Amino acid sequence: MALSDIWHIVSFARVGFVLAREGAFGLFDQSLLPPAARAGVRLARLIERRGRGDGAERLAAALTRLGPSYVKFGQFLATRPDVVGIRVARDLEALQDRMPAFPKAEAVAIVEGTLGQPLDQVFASFSDPVAAASIAQVHRARLVDARGGREVAVKVLRPGVRERFNADLAAMRFGARLAARFLPDMHRLKPVEVVETLARSVVMEMDLRLEAAALSELAQNTADDVDFRVPGVEWDMTGRDILVNEWVEGLPLSDLAGIEAAGHDRVALGRAVIQTFLRQALRDGFFHADMHPGNLFAGPDGRLVAVDCGIMGRLSPEERRFLAEILYGFITRNYRRVAEVHFEAGYVPHRHNVADFAQAIRAIGEPIHNRRADEISMAKLLTLLFEITALFDMQTRTELVMLQKTMVVVEGVARNLDPKLDMWSTADPVVRSWIEQNLGPLGRLADVGRNAKEFGGFLGHLPSLLTRSERLVSDVERMARDGVQLDRDSVAAIGRAEARGGRSRTVALWLIVVLLGLIWLAM
Repeated sequence: MALSDIWHIVSFARVGFVLAREGAFGLFDQSLLPPAARAGVRLARLIERRGRGDGAERLAAALTRLGPSYVKFGQFLATRPDVVGIRVARDLEALQDRMPAFPKAEAVAIVEGTLGQPLDQVFASFSDPVAAASIAQVHRARLVDARGGREVAVKVLRPGVRERFNADLAAMRFGARLAARFLPDMHRLKPVEVVETLARSVVMEMDLRLEAAALSELAQNTADDVDFRVPGVEWDMTGRDILVNEWVEGLPLSDLAGIEAAGHDRVALGRAVIQTFLRQALRDGFFHADMHPGNLFAGPDGRLVAVDCGIMGRLSPEERRFLAEILYGFITRNYRRVAEVHFEAGYVPHRHNVADFAQAIRAIGEPIHNRRADEISMAKLLTLLFEITALFDMQTRTELVMLQKTMVVVEGVARNLDPKLDMWSTADPVVRSWIEQNLGPLGRLADVGRNAKEFGGFLGHLPSLLTRSERLVSDVERMARDGVQLDRDSVAAIGRAEARGGRSRTVALWLIVVLLGLIWLAM
């Protein structure tokens, strides 16, 4: 067993102990776990503290105590109800990414190192932190007059955050591999895939140039929108560890009293939140995936302003078409078409029956047509839809789960602004317009043009494809005739590897038992 493996086991023993002591295991839906994991949860609950609030509070306290990596992991799991269960996912949505700020002096050193010049040559003023999260914190600053004297927000990456995340992610990968190897029932929950998806997301968030690029792309996509904008980026002052953009003067959408006092139209803002999200998802295929009230502001001109583009979602043209047709099918009560779209998209395996699936979808759609429009929740509709599709073996699609999670948050923000918000009449102009432009006659002609271009490209590659196919057939015929040959050294190496693997598994299991025993004695 490698020394790093021992370190990962020790790290996981600590994580398990903190989760158990804070009572976080009481939140998990044990019916989703294999028998061995259920037994482990029951044992862990024997050492939990008593009287520490409900399950959500306990889990949030445990993740915060474990550090920034685990706070981010908890937020990520909130987007994967297929993995942790709907109850846990909903509670994790309330997990706030708020961490203690690091000293201003360290932020100044990072800014000066990135810009290559003293702070006072760039900024006339530079405040203490105004917000701090797991990956970065924000300072308010004013540029020197030579640069226009504008007020800006300076986002600075936490010192050592990459090393901390890399170490924690390595431990998470190790744990995911152990779970996949020793708990076969865990394969359904795809633990290795979940950790790798988190790792890709965190790597992108820790390069602030990529967030700047997301802000720029979102600004370009929404340049003609009259009710939404994002702050402009100061590219010449932005690097991997710092992001400088326009300071947003506005009121957070959670400040309802301030919004009313400023004379803003709450109903119009609620409508803008919904329509902005749908335009980004359907029209652009690139949407802000973290639209909580702290990231949305009412600007002085009444426009909606979004900040913090660290988490973004993308939808391909096909996925946008499926989403629009699904929503429109519910609006028109065409459940058969909604079912067909799922099969065409490959979301539901073809071994299932379209008519049976349409019947299940009808059970979701019909109740909403017996209620007032302002009582219908589109977010709840999507949640129920994913619950039903799970019964028909729908494969998990990360981009669709992120879309669903964002819709839940967006609808909550909009209804907080306007409790009588009619989701369907608000969404209808955006959905109907997209369908007319993309699924009507003009959209069909555009599809024909795109398909002709793709077919032409395929014809251009056809000679090389035929040559490779001929070579592949020859290789297969040779292997069928002669068999697959392994030399003596290869066979010996395979034997040694299997022996090492057996010994490593035995040592790992005993070490875990010893560590758990020591923790129990320490209690």
